Amino acid sequence: MADTTTARRSRPSAEPDARPDREERVKRGKAARAEAPRSSHAEFTTGPDRPDPLALLERQGLTRAPELLPIRYGRMAASAFAFFRGAALPMASDLARTPGSGLTVQACGDAHLANFGMFASPERNLVFDINDFDETLPGPWEWDVKRLATSMEIAARNKDFSSKERRAIVVATVAAYRRAMRGFAGMDTLDVWYARADETTVPSLTRVRLGGTERKRFERATRKARTNDNLGALGRFAEIRKGVARLNADPPLIVPLRDLTDGAIDLDALEQQIRRILLTYRDTLEAERRVLLDQYRLVDIARKVVGVGSVGTRAWMLLLLGDDGGDPLFLQAKEAGPSVLEEFVGASEFGNSGQRVVVGQRLMQAASDIFLGWVRADGLDDSARDFYVRQLRDWKASADIDAMIPEGMRAYGEVCAWALARAHARTGDRIALAAYLGSSDAFDVAVRDFADAYADQNERDHQQLVQAIASGRIPAEAGT
Repeated sequence: MADTTTARRSRPSAEPDARPDREERVKRGKAARAEAPRSSHAEFTTGPDRPDPLALLERQGLTRAPELLPIRYGRMAASAFAFFRGAALPMASDLARTPGSGLTVQACGDAHLANFGMFASPERNLVFDINDFDETLPGPWEWDVKRLATSMEIAARNKDFSSKERRAIVVATVAAYRRAMRGFAGMDTLDVWYARADETTVPSLTRVRLGGTERKRFERATRKARTNDNLGALGRFAEIRKGVARLNADPPLIVPLRDLTDGAIDLDALEQQIRRILLTYRDTLEAERRVLLDQYRLVDIARKVVGVGSVGTRAWMLLLLGDDGGDPLFLQAKEAGPSVLEEFVGASEFGNSGQRVVVGQRLMQAASDIFLGWVRADGLDDSARDFYVRQLRDWKASADIDAMIPEGMRAYGEVCAWALARAHARTGDRIALAAYLGSSDAFDVAVRDFADAYADQNERDHQQLVQAIASGRIPAEAGT
């Protein structure tokens, strides 16, 4: 195992007195409008030099488990929205050609609406926040906003909402981001850092007055979230066999280590490597959390297929038990590679991609999983691979996008935008950002036009994938 705590380069430190005052930061934000007028964010054009989106996806696949790639392509081909979820790299490539203000934040890199949700805070409160950080990196704040806005447009198209309804949803989402950022600009720094959305405050973050059906759906989701815990995962993913807890097989999505049939794999050696991953990851936890982890023992391991765009990255489900068979802890060790943003904004300061994910998550989330950590595994699949580790389920709940009516999707977009603005306000110059955005709807309308144009391009890219699968160029496995 390699040392996992050394960064490639350290973050620069600033003298406290060197920080610009509020007036200077406002001037900086307004001056950025000269570099990128707010109306310029409507721009999206393609040319003959646009990289082939499928070639970009295939390039990603070169470092992934080849036997799982047909599942990835099959999932992405299911709809234009599914394609968009898996196409963070093609969109980053396109966004790199769009205007930018020059203001930088800790960017999510994949801030589409399905990457937000509810989960438990360490204090055992149900909070709403961004919940996917595989692509996080310091970068342009606009890219996150445009990806979120475009995802709202595509999801609304997927529901056959009218153009008027879609426009209202996207404009409301971007306006909510702008209003939230202006609100954070007026707050003390610590108040911004402590701000969070929980189950009691989420309804107040939207200007939409939800009907009874939507309110009841939200209440059901919060109740259900509390059942999505480690004990619930034990009932879903494992069973007791002859007094021993074992993970259930659901191939190809969940394959216990004992059932991997590739003759080239030494299962005993692989199990020892994964156990070393767990041991080395432990060193990245705070001291009190290492004490907590030490009260559990690893009893079973399974390979797990996760997500849409992530399919093909190595992911392991780890079942640990505490005092007895009814005291489980499920961890997930997920492979982390370079962010899709790195090609366009520069390499991460961290030499370990798992550390990049963990640090970015801790910066952006109001509350993070107490078991969040990272590790590098040498010799896994004959290569050094980085992983981050977290709980598999801890009161996790996602919005039912397919069940949303226009008012519900608009409200959801506003809440997502608030959470994104809060993350950006924590890590960027919120005062300059607020000054750049201003009080008018110029930015909101421009991003709405961008989202419409990019949704058209996404549909063309999706059809290109469907045709490539039909022609046999790209292998795909549907329905998994």
